Formats: sequence, structure tokens, C-alpha cells
Amino acid sequence: MSASDGAIPSPNIWNHPAVYELENRCVDPERRIEAAMREIGDWAGRDLLDVGCGTGFHLPRWAEDAHGVVGVEPNPDLVALARRRTARLATVRVEQGAAQRLPVADASVDVVHARWAYFFGPGCEPGLRELDRVVRRGGVGFVVDNDAGRSTFGCWFRQAHPTYDPDAVERFWSVQGWSRVPLDVEWRFDRRDDLESVVRIELPPQVADRALAGHEGLTVDYAVNLWWRRY
Repeated sequence: MSASDGAIPSPNIWNHPAVYELENRCVDPERRIEAAMREIGDWAGRDLLDVGCGTGFHLPRWAEDAHGVVGVEPNPDLVALARRRTARLATVRVEQGAAQRLPVADASVDVVHARWAYFFGPGCEPGLRELDRVVRRGGVGFVVDNDAGRSTFGCWFRQAHPTYDPDAVERFWSVQGWSRVPLDVEWRFDRRDDLESVVRIELPPQVADRALAGHEGLTVDYAVNLWWRRY
């Protein structure tokens, strides 16, 4: 089975799911992102949609207190991993699909979560229109995005993507009617080898070499924009 039409490959998780799993475990250990989401739109007792759910890392977390959880992922191999991970969770289902054509019914979810899935801003309009279709009145959408304007990782990100314009991306989200909550999180690893493995799936080889040569320790400060919108 091939990837869903319209999907843009994500080289980190598509090509290195095991290392990306390690990255998921080591980013934001205090769960500041989830705490900020809850303050805006708690999913307890509500229906949550995770767009670009990957291997389903976050699905069990949502299922702890959500009424129902749907994960949507365009990569069939990752869909299989996410289904295996959640096989015993009766309130979770995983579907293959792309953000531009979500395989869920109209007005069927209360909370949407998309992490690292929309951070290039312009070009995401079809997916955002789909959120207009599937989110119930009073629901909330969340997009977790790199804040490339600050932090150690933000500096590395700009070196890897020299044409990326953080200000233009922020203008895009603001024009679309989304609000921003800036957050400071970190990567925190137990072993240097693990940190280096994650850096090497996130950055091109030359950028990764420079970043690692100039960075000591087992943590990396990481700035995040939590974009959100009420429907």
C-alpha cells in the first residue's frame, strides 16, 4: 500500500521510526505542551483527532480521558505501527489519510492535535479547510510548531532551512485566525549517542556535524509555538 495522495513525506519519522520514537520520549519531558493545551481546550470526555499521528505515540495519552480518539496518518507503515500500539484501546481508531481529505465525518470531533505537521505555514490551507468541516462548534484546533526564531534547536533549524522565514510563518497563522502561545521546552536524553542519533535524523549531515561539535551535554533547549483556534 502506498502513502495517501497529497501527503508530503516526513523524512525523520518515515525513514527512521525507531529513532523518532526515541525523540518523542525525550522531547518536553515535563509535558508543558499538553498542559498549555488543556488550559485552552481540555479533551476530557470529548472526541479528539490527531492529524499526522505517526506511530501513534500520543494516542494512548489522549485516550486516558478522551471520549474517543482518531489518529490519521498518510504513511501505511506508520499506520500499522499505530494500530498495533493501540490495539487494546477500545476508544481509539487509526485511519490512513491525508490532512487535505480527512477520513472522518463532518462535525465529529471536538479537539484537533497536529504536531510538527504544519510548520511551513503557506500551503496548509486545504488541511485547515478540512478542520472547518470536521470540528464541532465550540471545538478547538491545536498546531504544535517549531519556533525557529529562538532557542538552540531553532538556530540549528534555520541553518538546515535557510529559506525558512519564521516571521512569514507567524503572519500566515495570524491571518488564518490562529493565536500563539510561545513555550520553552527541551530535549532531554540519558545518553549522548541518543542525542546524536536524533539530531542526525532532524538535520542534514553537515549541519548536524557542526551542531554536535559545538554542543555539549545531554539536553537541547527547544522553543515551540502552540497555535490554536476556537471553532
